[in-house]
Amino acid sequence: MNEDLKFIIDSTKESMNDSIVHLEKEFRRIRAGKATPAMLTSVMVDYYGTQTPLSQIANVSTMDAHTITVQPWEKNMLQEIERGVMFANLGFNPMNNGDIIIIAVPPLTEDRRKELAKQAKAESEKAKVSLRNDRKEAMQEIKNTDVSEDEKANAEIDIQNLVKGFTEKIEKISSEKEAEIMKV
Repeated sequence: MNEDLKFIIDSTKESMNDSIVHLEKEFRRIRAGKATPAMLTSVMVDYYGTQTPLSQIANVSTMDAHTITVQPWEKNMLQEIERGVMFANLGFNPMNNGDIIIIAVPPLTEDRRKELAKQAKAESEKAKVSLRNDRKEAMQEIKNTDVSEDEKANAEIDIQNLVKGFTEKIEKISSEKEAEIMKV
């Protein structure tokens, strides 16, 4: 196979793999009834006038399946962290005991589970769109190469097989996440 075509296929595969990694990262943000530190990744805190991710100014951990604890490295940041959690609009009510912030993660209602399942479905759809965009770019690059029509056709088949494989992987990840969300 021509080196240009091999490069196009390899870079397309890498880009598609990035889509899967991004999807998994987005799925970690969607809670499935169990408390995880990843639930607070979107929380930004006013740290001396600068918006800073919570993980850079405090230790975030789980006490049990329904409790997240946030231990700031500076005690005077407790109120700012509480405010940041409230402003993140995650549906959590942080409690400050003077040393750490305790966040009780309420159990999911059936309606909320369905809403989260829809959100997961939307994220997997975005990942599929990303795959299709990668395929479109690769097909265009293949058409612009100076190789025989047979080599171009074989490379296009390889790209299509990549899309098929990655789409199946997205479907598998998505159905696992949906089952995790709907599990009571």
